[in-house]
Amino acid sequence: MSVFASRRDRVRHAAKAEGLDAVFITNPINVTYLTGFSGDASYLVLEKNKTLLVSDGRFKVQIAEECHGLDAFIRGPAQSTVDAAIEQLKVMTPRTLGFESSHLSVADFQKFSDGLKTADWKAGADRVEKLRQVKDDSEIAQIREAIRFAEKAFATFRSMLKSSDTEKELTDAMESYVRRAGGTETAFSTIVAVGPRAALPHAPPGSHTVGEHPLLLVDWGACGQFYKSDLTRVLWTYNNVAFPGRRQPTEKVRAVHAIVKEAQRRAIAAMRPGVSSKEVDTIARSYIADQGYGDFFNHGLGHGFGLQIHEAPFFRPNVDVKLEVGMIVTCEPGIYLPDEFGVRIEDDVLITADGPEVLTHCPRELDECIVEI
Repeated sequence: MSVFASRRDRVRHAAKAEGLDAVFITNPINVTYLTGFSGDASYLVLEKNKTLLVSDGRFKVQIAEECHGLDAFIRGPAQSTVDAAIEQLKVMTPRTLGFESSHLSVADFQKFSDGLKTADWKAGADRVEKLRQVKDDSEIAQIREAIRFAEKAFATFRSMLKSSDTEKELTDAMESYVRRAGGTETAFSTIVAVGPRAALPHAPPGSHTVGEHPLLLVDWGACGQFYKSDLTRVLWTYNNVAFPGRRQPTEKVRAVHAIVKEAQRRAIAAMRPGVSSKEVDTIARSYIADQGYGDFFNHGLGHGFGLQIHEAPFFRPNVDVKLEVGMIVTCEPGIYLPDEFGVRIEDDVLITADGPEVLTHCPRELDECIVEI
């Protein structure tokens, strides 16, 4: 049995327990997870003994190549995918039909429910997403590969830094470095923030140059065929000729960086099966608060990722999810001091039966992140 068939069986098993005759998948990410299809604008229907992918002629050959043996209904150009799906659902005649309420728009749901009035439509926000929280061996291997792409790209990024580079130019360059490293694209819009701009956790890239301030925060990731990676590092840049006297980070930067690094170490050490995501967040958040910077850590500690860059589980004060073997999550505490600088350190962590395995290996010690430009 293929990994995709196994995943579909897990959805069927959950659907049976819920009393559903079929499950209707409209989120393209979930369609990919359950079939291996890399296209879009397609729907998947899972019955007890039948799987049907509803798509269009643009993807006919692609589906045959990517989804061996999967039944597909290819609509013609005069028919919409919504109408094609309704037509096929009428043939299947499910009495109770689960749908993805977190993805399907109100307008489309109205079309579907009007088109198939004989079915009892059952909303479900995260039937597939719950399964995606725990990665199988295939997914773990692909995430490891995406991390390798990201780390290779970052090595190039460091080596190519110039004082005249702007934040915008560097975000654009990272896209190229990731592709050259083997990735298909960056996993999200790269964040490059100079000095005080690093105090904005998701600073948009602007015209500030590396030479304006020695601290540079970089948040980036790579995407392989499907799966992603997510890392953040803080660099300290110097040029003895153009910028004498800034060879070493300031004492305040060193102190803040050390606090963030220790908060991350403590949180990662606690990432074991059965531990609550809320508890892990509290460990890092409390340590930062105890050091006097509690008001300057203003986001969750981390999140799962995989096919998407933000997936469950989430590490927040109000989220209580028990960690399981096979989850892959980020751990990214930060301290952001307005008009001064910000420090965030982010690594990717696999939860194993023996505890956490840190998958990312870019240097994180501040002295290892000093770069001559």
